[in-house]
Amino acid sequence: MTQAEKVKKLERYRWVVWGILVVAYVIVFFHRLALGVVRQDLVDTFNITGTTFANLGSMYFYPYMFMQIPAGILADSLGARKTVTYGTLLAGLGSIIFGLAPSILWAFVGRLLVGLGVSVVFIAILKIQSQWFKESEFGTMSGMTSFVGNLGGVMAQTPLALVVAAFTWRTTFVGIGLISLVVAFLCYWVVRNTPEEMGLPSIAEIEGKERPSQAPQRPPIGESLVRVLTNPRTWPSFFMFTGFFGAFISLTGAWGQSYLIEVYDLPSTVAPNYLMAATLGLAIGSFAIGKISDVMKRRKLPMIVFGAIYTITWGILVFVNGGKPPIAMLYPLFFVMGFTCSAFVLSWACGKEVNHPSIAGISTSVVNIGGFLGSAILPPILGRVFDAYGGVLEPTALFQRAFMYCFAFVAVSFLFAFLVKETHCRNIYIEKKA
Repeated sequence: MTQAEKVKKLERYRWVVWGILVVAYVIVFFHRLALGVVRQDLVDTFNITGTTFANLGSMYFYPYMFMQIPAGILADSLGARKTVTYGTLLAGLGSIIFGLAPSILWAFVGRLLVGLGVSVVFIAILKIQSQWFKESEFGTMSGMTSFVGNLGGVMAQTPLALVVAAFTWRTTFVGIGLISLVVAFLCYWVVRNTPEEMGLPSIAEIEGKERPSQAPQRPPIGESLVRVLTNPRTWPSFFMFTGFFGAFISLTGAWGQSYLIEVYDLPSTVAPNYLMAATLGLAIGSFAIGKISDVMKRRKLPMIVFGAIYTITWGILVFVNGGKPPIAMLYPLFFVMGFTCSAFVLSWACGKEVNHPSIAGISTSVVNIGGFLGSAILPPILGRVFDAYGGVLEPTALFQRAFMYCFAFVAVSFLFAFLVKETHCRNIYIEKKA
């Protein structure tokens, strides 16, 4: 096979590798947002409070958060192929346990296993992107990955509500678990960690940046982690991601459906349509901001512009008409909210581009902790508000008080976007050290 034929094969097969992994990521997003839609089913089945429900939702995010650095280490050492295979397998088993749970304890166990399993998928995809795609394509590919993954979030709104109504929530989660097991098998069978594993040239070779013998050597794992954690340029992206994503999950994955039903008196089969607009907006925005960033060769400016609009949308939701904007505003408001929340997509690229190029898995995993830190701690804060004031305040005032925390998280996180180091879409770590 000639060099040109090898390059063509690489350019074709990388989409197969990415395609299988991104199907696993669709499952990740489905589980991330699904609980909000089945909240009442869970309350009725297990007789739980708002705080317990929020903690059940957070049981996905805690292991996800704590696994991000191990996920980066696994992606850099074990490889994306086995990492995603084992993770998706565990998530499938967790979903089945959740669907069959005889008590709330077993529901927590199932949710924990799901969070543990899916926690490794995204970092592994970023690692694959760094091996199979050009550095100049990283922002676009991260956006495409988030776009397709968010389709899982879309499925976890109105489509999930309809499926649950037809087959019950238990059957639905068992079914998703079985699908996950099939995807795990495909990951092991199809995915390869690098082009070299198939006898193909590396991306660096194709771009003429280095010969294989000149490839940068990855520092030891401990040293790699210390380098990322002690690099001050890592942290602005981390904290921006924390508030932006935590607030979005609090709305679309936990309390949004209850807000729409209790404040606007919408039917339970109609309310998810509005949240679907937000998740669809995030999907489209994720692709758009990645493409815009790569074309502009800028990271910071798109983050600031999108982030400013995102902060304004939360201000509208909380302050307009006492926390109850006119219902005619909700579809465009939620869509724009999701679209501009995608500012966090660039945080992964920024984290990768300010750290050693050979530790892309660890650097992106550290940044990724931020979003899931916010997603783990913010919904239970709202849950405590609902439990404390649910019998005191009427629904509009109650949700306004709760969503005020989301607005505050977003506003503070937006300030960190101004501290992000502009990389102009290239790795600046070596340049900085030179």
